[in-house]
Order: sequence, then structure tokens, then C-alpha cells
Amino acid sequence: MSANIAEMENRRAAAKLGGGEKRIAAQHAKGKLTARERLDILLDEDSFEEFDLYVEHDCTDFGMESQKIPGDGVVTGSGTINGRLVFVFSQDFTVFGGSLSHRHAQKICKLMDNAMKVGAPVIGLNDSGGARIQEGVASLGGYAEVFQRNVLASGVVPQLSLIMGPCAGGAVYSPAMTDFIFMVKDSSYMFVTGPDVVKTVTNEVVTQEELGGAITHSSKTSVSDLALENDIEALLAARDFFDFLPLNNREEVPERPCADPWDRAEESLDTVIPPSANQPYDMHEVIKKTLDEGDFFEVQPLHAGNIIVGFGRIEGKTVGVVANQPMVLAGVLDINSSKKAARFVRFCDAFNIPIITFVDVPGFLPGTDQEHNGIIKHGAKLLFAYAEATVPKITVITRKAYGGAYDVMASKHLRGDLNYAWPTAEIAVMGAKGAVEIIFRGLSPEGIAEKTKEYEDRFANPFVAASRGYIDEVIYPHSTRKRIALGLRKLRTKSLENPWKKHDNIPL
Repeated sequence: MSANIAEMENRRAAAKLGGGEKRIAAQHAKGKLTARERLDILLDEDSFEEFDLYVEHDCTDFGMESQKIPGDGVVTGSGTINGRLVFVFSQDFTVFGGSLSHRHAQKICKLMDNAMKVGAPVIGLNDSGGARIQEGVASLGGYAEVFQRNVLASGVVPQLSLIMGPCAGGAVYSPAMTDFIFMVKDSSYMFVTGPDVVKTVTNEVVTQEELGGAITHSSKTSVSDLALENDIEALLAARDFFDFLPLNNREEVPERPCADPWDRAEESLDTVIPPSANQPYDMHEVIKKTLDEGDFFEVQPLHAGNIIVGFGRIEGKTVGVVANQPMVLAGVLDINSSKKAARFVRFCDAFNIPIITFVDVPGFLPGTDQEHNGIIKHGAKLLFAYAEATVPKITVITRKAYGGAYDVMASKHLRGDLNYAWPTAEIAVMGAKGAVEIIFRGLSPEGIAEKTKEYEDRFANPFVAASRGYIDEVIYPHSTRKRIALGLRKLRTKSLENPWKKHDNIPL
């Protein structure tokens, strides 16, 4: 027995050493943690239970039969984050550059199957050179097996990807199908074809960072939701983020103790709207003063800043927040902001997270660039997402709600449950001056000014919409938190189902 135990301990030690001390040192020299060090930070202490520790590849080509390392380049298992179950895999760059073999893929697939069976989230720590070339089509088949599970798990259990090193070629599509992606600045990158291929095909000279680094994907492409400074910051952010997520699509949202009074009045909100309709203000202030303890986890803060999305809590329970941002492009809706918000709304709806919408939107961004790039179809994504959502939806119009953008932003007509407006709200087809210039063509400047004042007095307020029942109540700004908290209490037992369908056909 003692010999067997010794053999087991030797094999465990070999597996935990990964590619060996020299490669671990090289990993540290790049400012990166090893696969197991990352799990130590991500998970609660002593909670990780590993499986498939002894799995090895079965490739016999190109001398691979003599190069076998237990675990085969990925650490898989389950653990807890603040006491809640999660399944995790962490690719080990010290073993064959973290490259994916068929057995490596099988380990990830088994993990995802187990997560689906028990209804627990999946977090993947990606640090891989891509498909293992020596295995050829077997490794490509392994990727496809993982992709299939990403699709089946979508909307069933939350999936989070942390890109902590290279992620190129076919490897990018698994994270792309997960719900959220966090990247690490200067050490992680994602692209389908690398700089060398780009130069060969198009003659463009571009660095890895410019082509697919964390800043590129967090600001330009929206592939990544956050760009963090280093491995530790990314892992700690993932722990915080995980606390907002339900375990699966049948669970209630998580709840944490909260000392912030549900009926706290925030008097400063009564004066947050500037006197001039063209003067901006920071919607972050409204959001943070409404949520528990001002705690707001924003996603995609660097992309499409004219709309804000993220998670917070009301009475300790998770809510999703969507808000126009007057500080950026006056809060106008455009292609990027529509896509950003639509995806977020659909995630919230899939996982039973109530949606709070703060509206200050002057309309859709005009111009040939927007029209020729499909603002009609992209704007329809946000409309579609709100319209199909069956979770509790509470909307607060703080200032402008003009034109079709009023409809799109969780209006009563898209099955908004509670639609509130501040006294400063202006709900109309368009701004007063533009409307007057269309209605009263040919008037003198003085006449235009007079009619503009008349239009503003008649329509630049929330009471016309309220008189038609499109606004449930005009509320004091300082009571916003209280009204939302009461609304969420009422809506906890909301029951609403869409007609049966195999799936919808959202305008992609």
C-alpha cells in the first residue's frame, strides 16, 4: 500500500509541477502567474477539487509519444467563490504552450458537462498557443466539441472567460461565445489571424497589442468587457463579478446582507439635472446614488460610452442597469451602444436579473456612416431585446426621451412594468426647435422662437405621456431608490411568458 501511495504522490507532484521549474520561471518573468497560482487567487482557500489530474495526450506523431506531462496543459475542477459553487479550467502555458490537444479538450468538455448537470457557472482561464499542431485535425475537433458545449450552456449557466495570455486562431471562438470576457493589459491578446499573417496578406504592419490586445478589444471591438492591469487584478475582479451572478437560469439572483436603507432619500438628485437642456451631467452619479452603498460593477466602460451597463444591488439583490450617458454624445443611441446594451439586456433576461433603465436620450445618431453601417438593424437589436425580456423592468426617465429612442429604451409599450419620470423629463417626438421648424416652415426667427417656447411649454414635460398612461407616475428624484425598491418587491412574483417557439430570430 505504501508503495502505491508513494506512486500516487509522485504522479501528483509531477502533474502540479507542469512544464517544470524553468518554464514556470519564464512564466513569472513575463509578469504572469501559473495556472494553479491563478486558481489559488480566484477560488476560496482549500476549496478547489481537481479532476483528470493524470490525463495525458495520446499523440504518437513527431516524437510526441516521448513527451507526456500529466494534466496535458489544462487544470480542471470545481471550487467555490465566497461559498458558491463554480467549475473552472485553467490552461497551463508551461505545458506545450497551453496548446489544446484532443485530451485537453475532453477535460474541458467533461467539466462543462458536469457544470450543466448541476447548474453551476463556468469560468475559463485562457492562456494557450492554440491548437496542438502535432495532432492536426484531432485538436480542431476538440475545439469544435468545446464550442458545441459553449452554445448548449449559453443561457443555462453563466460563462466567464479570463484571457490571461495568447488566445489566437480557432481558440478565440470559445471565449467569444461566453457571456463575459476579461482581459489583462500587455499580456493577453485575441485575434483570428496574427500580425505575420496580416502582413503577408494585406501588407499591414501591426503589433499583437494593436491587433488584439486588451485595450483594443475593450474599447474598439467590444470583444472584451474589461481590461485589467495584471493577473491578480483580473482574478479579484472576477471574484467580485461572480457575486452578482445567479448560479443558473432557474435560480434566484444572489442576495447579500445590506445595511443601506431601502427608503433612503437622496436629496442631491433633486438638483442633478442642469438648468440648460443642452448641458450634460454624469449618469453614473444617478446610478450609484440609487444602488445599495453606491456599489456598481460596470461592464464595457471603455466602449460606446454613450450608454452605461452593469450590475448593482437593491435591497441586497442583483439588478442589471442600463442607462444613457449624457456626458458622451449627449447619450444618443448609435450602432455600438445599441449592440452593447442589447447583449446585456438579453443576458439579464436569460438569468432572471431585473433590469433598471435610466433614460436621457435625444434620439438615434444621424449620418451616412450610421445608416450605411446598418443602424436600422443594430438599433432593432436593442428594441428586440427589451421587447422579448420577461424579467421585471423598471424605467426612470430623467430628462430627454425623444423619438424612436423613447420607444426603444424599455418604454411602457415594450412591456415595461413600472415606468417613472422625473419632473424634468421631456417626452416628445423630437426637440422643440426641430419640431417647430418642421411644423411652421417659413416662419421668421422671432416666430420660430415664439412657437418653440409654446412647444416646450406644451410638450417638454412628462405630463402628456402620464395623461395617456405611458408613465405610471411622475416621481421626486430623491425618492428614486425607494420607488425602485418597492417596485422590485411587487414584481418578485411576476409571471410572463412569450409564445412558444424553437428560438427567436433577433436581427443579428
